[in-house]
Amino acid sequence: MSEVKIFAGSNSTDLAKKISKNFGKNLGDLTLSRFSDGEMSPSYNESIRGCNVFIVQGTNPPSDNILELCLMIDAAKRASAYKVCAVIPYFGYARQDRKDRPRVSIAAKLIANMLTSAGADRIMTCDLHAGQIQGFFDIPLDHLNGSAIFVPYLQMLNLPDLIFASPDVGGVARARAYAKHFEVEMVVCDKHRKRANEIASMQVIGDVEGKDVVLVDDLVDTAGTLCKAAQIIMDKGAKSVRAIATHGVLSGKAYENIENSVLAELVITDTIPLKQKSSKIHVLSVADLFSKAIHAVTGNTSISSLFI
Repeated sequence: MSEVKIFAGSNSTDLAKKISKNFGKNLGDLTLSRFSDGEMSPSYNESIRGCNVFIVQGTNPPSDNILELCLMIDAAKRASAYKVCAVIPYFGYARQDRKDRPRVSIAAKLIANMLTSAGADRIMTCDLHAGQIQGFFDIPLDHLNGSAIFVPYLQMLNLPDLIFASPDVGGVARARAYAKHFEVEMVVCDKHRKRANEIASMQVIGDVEGKDVVLVDDLVDTAGTLCKAAQIIMDKGAKSVRAIATHGVLSGKAYENIENSVLAELVITDTIPLKQKSSKIHVLSVADLFSKAIHAVTGNTSISSLFI
């Protein structure tokens, strides 16, 4: 079996350290040099010839981190790595996965092409914005599910009147999966946008009176949708509202919005480093999930046991 080596991109160093520790390996030695104009030049400070190389690099904020990941993949292939797997905790540009209006890019497909062209043999990621993005790749993709992290946490809370909610129509399948697992009901928040990150109107479809509501989403950006949904749900008579979301993008006024909201808490994972602390934000780690997935890939065993 080829030796496994795990390396960290500059955006995911802390998470990569946790993954390598859980896997039972030291993090590989890599240097990212920069020219004075900002050009990046990654170099491996140890031999990776014939090795299974796993590069952990999220893509938020996207541009530099995506290019850095591509350069690291290219460098590994040119250093005669046996296989190169890009471990992308958060896959950026995934919200641009279709032509929803004229003359726009399908950016998620472009990023998939870039990673494949750079030389990646495999992709490992968690909770894509849309599951069908897996079809944009012509190489194996391991799509891990954040439910393996959130379900045990929700079970620990033991909420007496639990019900799940989707903050928009697009996330219904995600919320339904949780509702089915816990054998409870679900509701939907139907929203209409004027433009990106700006909601024109929202209404709740379903009964939330006297319920402990858990909003389910894949990512939180400005938190505008989440906070508005939480307020409307509380106005409809809910006992409490909390939210779970795998990726805490948290841009713009997100932290301010969350602090001033009626949310009891927002539970996210460490796929994206937290920019600042908040009394309402609770972070769970995906390190163990990814390390188990790497064990499964390198040991040629099933990865489906990691799904709930």
